Amino acid sequence: MTLIDMMEYHHFMSKNTLAENLNVLTVVGNRSEKSTTRTVVNHVGNLLEQRGCRLNRFDYAEENLPLFDVQTAFGGEVYAALKKKVKQADVIVLGTPDYHGSMSSALKNFLDHFWTEFAGKLFGTIVGSHEKGLTVHDQMRTVMRQCYAWSLPYGVSFQDKADVDGDSVTSEALKSKLEGMASDLVVYGQILANQRKVDLAGSEPGFLSHYRK
Repeated sequence: MTLIDMMEYHHFMSKNTLAENLNVLTVVGNRSEKSTTRTVVNHVGNLLEQRGCRLNRFDYAEENLPLFDVQTAFGGEVYAALKKKVKQADVIVLGTPDYHGSMSSALKNFLDHFWTEFAGKLFGTIVGSHEKGLTVHDQMRTVMRQCYAWSLPYGVSFQDKADVDGDSVTSEALKSKLEGMASDLVVYGQILANQRKVDLAGSEPGFLSHYRK
């Protein structure tokens, strides 16, 4: 089945049906125990779970992924458990605060630990920023492109006090954007996940042919 065939086919399926086989990983790129980034990322994760996705989470407040060092990075219990989640994921949601126009060091550290595991998968980006976070979204997309992954053509940014209060998303505008993101991640995530399986199992040329075993 080609990508175009699957895009036509998904119109005949409900979004819940699309989500049944979709594995999602959410990543909170903030080490703080009190984090509005966590609130927003978890909100999206809950929306995806409500749609039937199988959800895994990675949160620095709960698991300490050591700083990337090529000599030691690919070992240890935290890395082994996280690698399993990354490999299982069809869709990955990245959340980070805007630090000086860049992603957090915690999120960059997560991204540094993986490469081939990202190829052909769909990413969504969330940024907590008082400056729209455009450069941060672009930086995450650059990483995705280098790893031969896909990203939604947009990201969602939010402001702490205006959109979030503690553990709750309070802004109706932000809630609407996150609903749209969850919907798009389900629909396009399943299309790409299906095509990724076809490409990895097939013999046709294409960028995923480099990842066949």
